[in-house]
Amino acid sequence: MKGPGIFLAQFAGDSAPFNGLPAICKWAAGLGYKGVQIPTWDHRLIDLEKAAESQTYADEIKGICNAAGLEVTELSSHLQGQLVACHPAYDELFDVFAPPQMRHNREARQAWAVDQVKMAAKASRRMGCNAHATFSGALLWQTVYPWPQRPKGLVDEGFCELARRWTPILNVFDEHGVDACFEIHPGEDLHDGITFERFLDKVKNHPRANILYDPSHFVLQQLDYLAFIDFYHDRIKAFHVKDAEFRPTGKSGVYGGYQDWVDRPGRFRSLGDGQIDFTAIFSKFTQYNYAGWAVLEWECALKDPEQGAKEGAPFIKAHIIKRAAHAFDDFAGGKADRDHNRRILGVDPA
Repeated sequence: MKGPGIFLAQFAGDSAPFNGLPAICKWAAGLGYKGVQIPTWDHRLIDLEKAAESQTYADEIKGICNAAGLEVTELSSHLQGQLVACHPAYDELFDVFAPPQMRHNREARQAWAVDQVKMAAKASRRMGCNAHATFSGALLWQTVYPWPQRPKGLVDEGFCELARRWTPILNVFDEHGVDACFEIHPGEDLHDGITFERFLDKVKNHPRANILYDPSHFVLQQLDYLAFIDFYHDRIKAFHVKDAEFRPTGKSGVYGGYQDWVDRPGRFRSLGDGQIDFTAIFSKFTQYNYAGWAVLEWECALKDPEQGAKEGAPFIKAHIIKRAAHAFDDFAGGKADRDHNRRILGVDPA
């Protein structure tokens, strides 16, 4: 496992050192991070189209990061991926993710989003990244609770359409040797293991359809985030290290009562302030030989982001496990001796 890395989306801003890639990289490196995950929608940090079309420009971006002692962990297209599949109920809310000229035009907005994610695949390859972080979008999320009753065949049709939209994009990722890692996240049609399996079935087990694992979203759903790794470790190619807590009351539970984040029973926290057992998570990843990055995604309802970032690097570094080269009890073993083993079993040597 590589790390610690940091996702820059929550830190980028209009004031120094967060308003440009050289300065924010220097800031991140100063906190002890070894890699940065770059949001491709933020023009203060990267021009996605140039990164997709120009190796010279991609090398410049990598060079800026390398000069600060950092690597590019992954590129991210979360906002564009959201718009690949967007139900009309969310048009007004998600229009802000698209350029002004694409707003209030669903078809143009979706075509732009598809093109953006395809460019992200090309840019990822030019940057030397073998994984990419994104969202699936959602056509069914407004029906997540089955009231009114869902018509028969609705869910299957929804996943068929989601697969129809994503399969050509996944093919582009395959052409460029990059894994598309869907963050399993409420608000997306891919929000748990079952929905990921539905999608995987519809895209015919596409080799580039993979997972960005973020345990915080599983705590808020009350899903077993450790067993999830057992089930899907072969498809987990990216990892957001983010903490969360869930403290239901007699008044509110998983759905949160439309409350602000600070008042919800389930809320995101800075690393170490929540309930997630990261020792067990990092152990699972080591057990299954996860070779990607461990990247801080900071989101907290209480703590200042700069404090969270400062605390995040040593937290992740302390949890990364160097895999043992041999078993702890090898000293008591030796080479296999069949006759010896048969005698121990009480069986005559063959």
